[in-house]
Amino acid sequence: MTTTSLSAPQQQLLNLFAGLDLPVLAAPMFLVSGPRLLAASCQAGIVGSLPAPNARTVEQLQQWLEQIVGERDAAQQRGEQWAPWMLNMIVHSTYDRFEAELELVRRYQPPIVSTALGSPKRVLDTVHAYGGVVIADVISPALARKAVAAGVDGLVLVCNGAGGHTGNYNPFAFVAEVREFWDGPLGLAGAISNGRDIHAAQVLGCDFSLVGTRLIATHESLVEDAYRDMLVECSLDQVTTTKAVSGVLANWMQPSLDKAGIDPRSETRPSIDFSGDIATANKAWKHVWSAGQGVGQITRTCSVAELVDELHQGYRQSRARAL
Repeated sequence: MTTTSLSAPQQQLLNLFAGLDLPVLAAPMFLVSGPRLLAASCQAGIVGSLPAPNARTVEQLQQWLEQIVGERDAAQQRGEQWAPWMLNMIVHSTYDRFEAELELVRRYQPPIVSTALGSPKRVLDTVHAYGGVVIADVISPALARKAVAAGVDGLVLVCNGAGGHTGNYNPFAFVAEVREFWDGPLGLAGAISNGRDIHAAQVLGCDFSLVGTRLIATHESLVEDAYRDMLVECSLDQVTTTKAVSGVLANWMQPSLDKAGIDPRSETRPSIDFSGDIATANKAWKHVWSAGQGVGQITRTCSVAELVDELHQGYRQSRARAL
């Protein structure tokens, strides 16, 4: 590993996760994560998140951010737990709300901003100016190197098995290779489903884990009950990886593909386009439901607090066994 002194924002990010009882970030999930899921996550002691495009309009996003900051301030005044929160932004060149969303970042100052589908460089100066930190989702060592070169504060390695837009690489190999050139904050995403997984990610050399699919089945997510029911019913062998839905490699529950009439083997792929109102436009991904390869561990719906308690108990037990 190349050893370098960490920057102040990198150390800040490490300290943030080290200060949590459970080093977990709730994955920012398209059409799943809303203000209620974010708040419940923060109140349960993990980092809550929100993808900016989940708001139908920039005006709605402003209302959501106002609500989040207001609830956080009220909780802190009451002396209640409220973990830091994160806003996820699309930085792809076709995403035409970027500048308006960046202005809201300046105003509401999320402690963490994550970027997807493009270079984190577009947000670094703005976020660093108010003392926030920036992390980037990457699916390959090459993209990790580019994010590091751009000056990012932390990386999230999206591995094979992640729900939604997924990666190709095994976490053992991916983490090991990235740790050859990056000793800053590192997160792991992809089928993190129980407390043992969270501990295992630390053993591999990661500082925090992202939990996504299991949070979809919580009462606080934005999804309809039929989606939650399918998560409970599906198993690992019913998760299909395909580019046929959005043009980007992603994992979907096969029963939802069947219902939408989408053949995952189709060679006809939609072009990658993040223009317009992607949360409400007639896009193919509105009609199919994503899940990661950890879906088989979902046996019931529950609250975020109940899930975090379960993860924390498993994490403590796994660490105790390792002593």
